[in-house]
Amino acid sequence: MTTPQFAATAARVLKQLRNDRRTIALLVVMPSVLIGLFAWLFNSGQMFQRVGPVVLALFPFLMMFLVTSITTLRERTSGTLERLMTTPMTKSGIILGYATAFALFAVVQSLIAVLFAVYVCDLTLAGSMAALLVFAVADALLGTAMGLFLSAFARTEFQAIQFFPLFIVPQIILGGVFMPIDQMPRVLEILARCFPFTYGIEGVANIAAGLGGWDVWRPFLVVVAFVVGFIVLGSLTLPRRTR
Repeated sequence: MTTPQFAATAARVLKQLRNDRRTIALLVVMPSVLIGLFAWLFNSGQMFQRVGPVVLALFPFLMMFLVTSITTLRERTSGTLERLMTTPMTKSGIILGYATAFALFAVVQSLIAVLFAVYVCDLTLAGSMAALLVFAVADALLGTAMGLFLSAFARTEFQAIQFFPLFIVPQIILGGVFMPIDQMPRVLEILARCFPFTYGIEGVANIAAGLGGWDVWRPFLVVVAFVVGFIVLGSLTLPRRTR
């Protein structure tokens, strides 16, 4: 892999996304809209102060997973990826280029969402807003990496959407949103601690509560490890041909 390979792929994906206004709106605007809906529903009260940090982790993660998996699959079914495979470009260069392009959108998306939640929806933080932003970006990148990896196993966009209830919904249910993990039945607790998004929720919750040090670094490093792992697996499983 060389830098021009990775940069060329990232630039091409960014150009395509720039011309797709609906996708840009979904990536950049929709998480803030959903956060605002939660704030309105709970009237920015104590309940919103509790669930606000969680939705800051949740919605960027969900949006990036959906858009990345569908966009990557569309590139493959249209023959774009197959044509790229005939060039000297490596599979790792292609995947890293896609990851970089979506990562830039993840940064913008997370920045807007965090600023909107804090300054418009009056989300109160006991911890650092900068740390919350970094973790929100990490959660969005986790959704991107999972989308890149899982899209390799889908043949149609409908199949890609089916991965959502299969791989994403269980992570939301068992991630500590509805019940503290240590209060779950032992089997579900073990399963929850195997899911990457569990640590994404834990990190933002700890930051919002004013915790620091290892309470933040540990889940952050776990999320980053999963991001790197999914990108590596995505480069290994990327099909050479359109199926």
